[in-house]
Amino acid sequence: MNESASPPVASHLRRSQRAGHVTVAAHMPKAHQRYANRTLHNLILQAVRIGSNAAILVERMMRDRPHPEQGYRSAMGIISLARRYERERLEAACERALVINAISYSSVNAILKSGLDRARPAREPLAPSPPHTNIRGRDYYR
Repeated sequence: MNESASPPVASHLRRSQRAGHVTVAAHMPKAHQRYANRTLHNLILQAVRIGSNAAILVERMMRDRPHPEQGYRSAMGIISLARRYERERLEAACERALVINAISYSSVNAILKSGLDRARPAREPLAPSPPHTNIRGRDYYR
């Protein structure tokens, strides 16, 4: 052994199973420890406290990824927006994100920052344009 080598940081018992990992939560990086005890069910329950649209959005964030854990950080971001915005606004932003299929933290955050959560719902169609001589319409192109 090299005399300048430092002592081991940690040691673990060897697992008898071939696949899988043995991770001690205290040895994980701080950024990973935040998510160590999270579950899909736990995150959805937290989102339900905001509203049904928030819960659906969080559930879809995890369902649409190859591994649900990949959506934990985004889901926690959505839940954390409840500290900065009123519950009704966050719920409306989640509804708008679902309607336009923008299933991400950044989309919900942008909707809130721009105030689109207070605008007319995205699912309402715009009123047709008034008749005008310069507007040809779809019949013109047939």
